[in-house]
Amino acid sequence: MKIGILVAMDKELHQLQQLFNSDDVLVQKCGIGKVNAALGAQRMINEFHPDCIISSGCAGGNGDDINVQDVVVSAELCYHDVYCGTAIDNTTIYGQVQGLPARYPADPYLLRKSSELKVEGLEIHPGLIVTGDWFVDSREKMREIIEHFPDAKAVDMESCAIAQTCYINKVPFISFRVISDIPLRDTDASQYHNFWDTIAEHSFQVTRTFVESL
Repeated sequence: MKIGILVAMDKELHQLQQLFNSDDVLVQKCGIGKVNAALGAQRMINEFHPDCIISSGCAGGNGDDINVQDVVVSAELCYHDVYCGTAIDNTTIYGQVQGLPARYPADPYLLRKSSELKVEGLEIHPGLIVTGDWFVDSREKMREIIEHFPDAKAVDMESCAIAQTCYINKVPFISFRVISDIPLRDTDASQYHNFWDTIAEHSFQVTRTFVESL
């Protein structure tokens, strides 16, 4: 099986490249944000022809059961910053690109395999990941997002754009997001910066364990 792994930043790329040495696993950086993520996913599909794509990286967390260093697996994905209005189509809902799914479910096989993961010392949660072009560094912005998506477990800037690209290309997809900070419990993104200084490396072992299980 050929597996493509996309990350947004150099620090994520360096962490994950150290974990894989197989020609059947390609780790690439797409860049930050939805456009970079979609372009990176399409390039990977065109050039590498993966059997599945995994998005791996960090995200802000939400929920009483979510803590820093936990991992959220994308049972579903959608956008938190898309609104197409009702002038043309009154069935399109907030977060949905008109003509495309309101939410993108993870590939059933990949989601089932993720549910079997056991990584000592780490909590793994399936749930909704919402994506938008906004680094959430305030409680106010997080509250605004959660008003629309109260069931969101994680907020990032790439996953749903990759999911949309994979949906169009019929490539199985799933996202693993390590929780780097909890915006509703943090006021100045200090948790995010501390995450990279102390515990990021251990957290990305979940992605390696998952790939080894496929």
